[in-house]
Amino acid sequence: MKKVLVVDDEPSIVTLLTFNLEKEGYDVTTAFDGEAGYELALSNHYDFIILDVMLPHMDGLEMTKSLRREKIDTPILILTARDDQVDKIIGLEIGADDYLTKPFSPREVLARMKAIFRRLKPVEVTEEKEATKAPLILGDIVVDEQNYEVTVRGRKIELTPKEFELLVYFMKRKDRVIDRDTLLDRIWNYDFAGQSRIVDVHVSHLRDKIEIDPKRPAYLVTVRGFGYRFQEPKQ
Repeated sequence: MKKVLVVDDEPSIVTLLTFNLEKEGYDVTTAFDGEAGYELALSNHYDFIILDVMLPHMDGLEMTKSLRREKIDTPILILTARDDQVDKIIGLEIGADDYLTKPFSPREVLARMKAIFRRLKPVEVTEEKEATKAPLILGDIVVDEQNYEVTVRGRKIELTPKEFELLVYFMKRKDRVIDRDTLLDRIWNYDFAGQSRIVDVHVSHLRDKIEIDPKRPAYLVTVRGFGYRFQEPKQ
């Protein structure tokens, strides 16, 4: 039975989510403020976390950021009462897997959860294959998918989960032009119609970490009117 942590200071929301999640067979734990939710997430294993942005003591964005800093990679769905594009982008940028704006239907929450579980479902491979899987290498960038490590010009860099996923996706499709809608679908596994800004923000931050001059990228270049292409740097 999958375990879900729900963190929200509105009792009606907690009750609604708990009822529908338990109906679907999930084991639900609840908290009504960010600090309590954070402590629960650190001391227990959960398969999924649902949390509100506006929480007492520690808000949802800070909780997400702190959990990712502690290497807690449990999928996180952020709930927000504000239709604020900035909150959504920041939430995804610091490591949340998806977001929903209130009011929402329990059916939509369950659908988002199932979509994230499908995307994160591990590929079954033998231990021998895992041990011998070669790293991704392009120019001065080396990616170890097994250990989630990235080295650029001999120096290890820190990427958010989404930045790492985006980099791997690009590197495996070297020299292809990939449009923003495809990236939204493949990386976020959801149709963020009209919200290509999310992609641009993540690409910008990725460039800051892998490029010598982010304003004149050598690896991750923009193909105007189409999208992005990841390429071997020109000599």
